[in-house]
Amino acid sequence: MAAVIMLYGLAIVVSALILHSALSLLRNYIVARRIGLPIRIIPIDHTNPLWLAVDRKVLSYVKKLPGFLGDNSFTRYNFRAWEMYDRLRPHQEMGPAFIIVTPARIWFYLASPDALMECFRRRTDFPRCVEMTEILNVFGKNLSTVEGQQWKAQRKVIATCFNDQNHKVVWSESLSLANDMLAYWARQVSVTTTAEDLRTLSLHVLSGAGFGKFFKFEGHTERSSASVSANYKNSLQMILENCVLIMALGPASLYKVAPYLPASWKLAKLADICAAFQKYMTDQYEEEKRVTVHENTVGTETLMRSLVRASQVEALSTTGVGLSESEIYGNMFMLNFAGHDTTAHTFTFAMYFLAANPCVQDWLSEEIRTVLDGESKDWQYSSHFPKLKRCLAVMLETLRLYTVVPVSKWVGNQEVTLQVDGRTITLPPKTMFIPSYAAVQTDSKYWGPEALEWRPSRWIQEGGKPGHEQFNDIKKGTFLGWSEGARDCPGKKFSQVEFVASMAALFRDWRVDPAPLHDKETREEARARVLDLIEQDSAPVLLLQMLHPEKAPLVWKKK
Repeated sequence: MAAVIMLYGLAIVVSALILHSALSLLRNYIVARRIGLPIRIIPIDHTNPLWLAVDRKVLSYVKKLPGFLGDNSFTRYNFRAWEMYDRLRPHQEMGPAFIIVTPARIWFYLASPDALMECFRRRTDFPRCVEMTEILNVFGKNLSTVEGQQWKAQRKVIATCFNDQNHKVVWSESLSLANDMLAYWARQVSVTTTAEDLRTLSLHVLSGAGFGKFFKFEGHTERSSASVSANYKNSLQMILENCVLIMALGPASLYKVAPYLPASWKLAKLADICAAFQKYMTDQYEEEKRVTVHENTVGTETLMRSLVRASQVEALSTTGVGLSESEIYGNMFMLNFAGHDTTAHTFTFAMYFLAANPCVQDWLSEEIRTVLDGESKDWQYSSHFPKLKRCLAVMLETLRLYTVVPVSKWVGNQEVTLQVDGRTITLPPKTMFIPSYAAVQTDSKYWGPEALEWRPSRWIQEGGKPGHEQFNDIKKGTFLGWSEGARDCPGKKFSQVEFVASMAALFRDWRVDPAPLHDKETREEARARVLDLIEQDSAPVLLLQMLHPEKAPLVWKKK
C-alpha cells in the first residue's frame, strides 16, 4: 500500500512538472509571436542541467526514428553546440534572425554582421546574463560576473594588466616550453598525448606570466615527483580540470562537507586543493602589496603584480575605486580559467588541422625561417611577433571554424529595439541573445565559396613577402573569435602571443603528420581521417574541444 501511495505521489509530481513546463512553453511562445520572427519550438531548454547530462545520448536514439520523428526541431536544436553542426543552414531557412522558444526562455539568434556590431556597441542594452555567469564567482566576483559600474571599475583595472611587459614574459615562456615539448614529442615513436601536452604548455605559461612560477615542460611519461612548486602547479591544474564541479558547489560548500568525508574521496581532495590554492593566492597578494610599495623594484611583470599595482593606483585616484582582495582573487581565477583551456583547445584543433595539411605547414615554415634565425632565446617579442602573420592566421582560421567560447548575451529588464537588415525588431525583456558565430563565420558572402574549408591563407593579402605581409580587411561582425565591442576578451593579445611563439618554435625546422593506423593506409587517407575526426568528434564539455584526439596519433619529423 505504501508503495502504491509513493508511486501515486510521484506521478502527481511528474504531472505537475510537465504541466508547468507546458504552460511556460505556451506563455513564452505567445510572447515570442509578437516579435514577428520565424520560430522553432523545443520542449526542453537546452541549458537544463538534467538534460545536459543526457542530451546527446537520448538524441542519438531519437534521430534513428523514421521521417519527421527523427528529424525535427527537437533533434536539430536541443543539444549543446548544435550551431556548430548546422552552421549557416538555419539562417538559410529562416533569414538573418530567428527565435527558439523553450519552457525556460526565448532565444534570439542573429547572423547579420551590422546588427551584431550594433548589439556589441550597445553594452547596456545587451549585457551578459549574470544568472548564467555567477557560477564563476569561485574565489570572488570578477569581470565575467559583474555588470554596470562594477564592471567598468574592474575592466579599467584589468585592462592595464595585459601590457607589453607581461607579453614579453608570455613570449619567452612559450618559446622555451614549446622547445621542450617538441624535444619530448621527437623522442616518441608517435604521440597520443598532444592535447594533454598542449594543456600542460598553456598551464605553465599561465603559471609564469600569471604568478611568476616557472616550470620546465614535462611530457605525459616524464612527470617527476611532486615538489613544493609542483604542488602549486598541480593544485591549479586540479582546480581547472574540475572547475565545473567546483563552480557548481563552491569552495565554501566543499569546506563544510570535507571534514565529514573520507580523505580519499574526490570532494575532500578538492576542498584541500581549493584551500591550498586560496592560501597561495593570499600569500602572493600580500607579497605583491609589499613589492609594489617600492616603485623601483625590478622583477617579472606577472598578472598578479600588475593587478595589485593597478588596483592600488586606481584606489588612490580621485575618482577611482580599486579592487577588493576577494575581487583580485576572483579575477586571478577567472584569468586562469579563461586563459588555460581556451588556448589549449585552440592549439589542439590547430595542431590536427596542420597535421592534415602539409602545404600549410610549408607555408608556415617559409615565414618562420624568413623572420627568425639563430636560437630561439634570441627571438624578440617586440621585433619578431608583429612579423609572424601567417602563424597568427593559423589561429584566426582555427577560431573561425571552431570558436571555443561563444559568448551569449541577453536583454535586460526593459524591451529593446534592433535594426536587422532594414527591419525594426522589438525584443522582450529577459530574451537570450545568441550571436550566430558558426553561421556568420562560415557565410560564403563574406568568406567565399570555400568558407567551410580550413585555409589560413585567406587572412593574408596576396603579393606580399613573408615577414612583410598584411592581413586582409575583414568585415566587422563576420569574425567574433574574441567577441567584439567593450566586452571583448581582455586576454586576446596574451593568447595570440602564446600561440604565435609556440608555432614558431614547433614549425621552423619540424613537421607533423598523422601516424598511419596500418601499413596499407596512405598519407592521403590518414590526413582525411584526421579531418573527419575533427568534424565528427568535436563537442563542448565545458568548452568546445576535440573529444578524443588520442585516436589520431601524430608523428614529428625534422625537415
